[in-house]
Amino acid sequence: MPLVGHGRFDYSSIPSRKGYSWPQGQHLAVYIAVNLEHFDFGSGMGAKLAPSGEPDILNYSWREYGNRVGAWRMLDVLKDTGFPVSLLVNSEIYNHCPELPAAYCEQLRRHGKSCEIVGHGCSNAEKQSDMREAKEREWILNATETLKQHAGVTPKGWLGPWISESHVTPDLLQEAGYTYCLDWCHDDQPVWMRTRSGGKLLAMPYSQEINDIPAVVARHESHKAFADMIIDQFDEMLMQASEECPLVLGIALHPYIVGQPFRLRQLRRALQHISNCAEFAQVLPRQVDSAEGAAPQKKVWVTTAGEIADYITRLPAGTVPGS
Repeated sequence: MPLVGHGRFDYSSIPSRKGYSWPQGQHLAVYIAVNLEHFDFGSGMGAKLAPSGEPDILNYSWREYGNRVGAWRMLDVLKDTGFPVSLLVNSEIYNHCPELPAAYCEQLRRHGKSCEIVGHGCSNAEKQSDMREAKEREWILNATETLKQHAGVTPKGWLGPWISESHVTPDLLQEAGYTYCLDWCHDDQPVWMRTRSGGKLLAMPYSQEINDIPAVVARHESHKAFADMIIDQFDEMLMQASEECPLVLGIALHPYIVGQPFRLRQLRRALQHISNCAEFAQVLPRQVDSAEGAAPQKKVWVTTAGEIADYITRLPAGTVPGS
């Protein structure tokens, strides 16, 4: 008896695909995803530092440290190392600490860097896989409208809280006007997914390995080991990427974890390594008949998930799997 499939995309091996490159001929696109999340006190879901009863003061306050301290320190590091940000925002953040996402957008843009607002549900105390379709549709629309009202832009990207989906989540996101989602971690390149309306939703790579919750909370990796993972992932993907095989490296971060001072110091080390490579080390001559006077071609595109999605949507049909 055949296995049940999802029907969203077909199998496609990475060596068999058409080649393309990023906007200025780069080979590897890198984006930082910072998750700004809020939780119920005394109920609902939430990552745990240690076992505790309800009301769970220990873990609630540990997570709240991210909004009060960790995220602000991370913002300084991101400005210092020159990174734009995809800011994954629970809409309840705008009821709890609206000054936090506002500061990210204002300060990064003041430094000439992009700050993209990405939908991340209403809160991380709940997940979409538990919802009926009508409730999930309303929940997505409410979260989207809150972000639009406060940030002044309509988000085009979405990450479900806890990477959770119902069987119709991609359909509902596409119908709500979303271009891409970050829930599927099955590839190092963006892939178009089918939706029930005959439309498409882009699956953007969002790593579950280079992600501080699985690494630190689930696998108990050290602060230095997590930074080394970021560096090794970047270095190896930079070697793998080419004009025939562009890749995407997403780095997923949560302020209550990597915003702790001892981890933040190691994050700074990892991001500085990427920044140095992107700006100085990985420069190739352009492939022209005469290299004299030719501008250097950088292999690394430091960007946002939304800017990657915008570029993918402009490529000719048949270039990206599912298009």
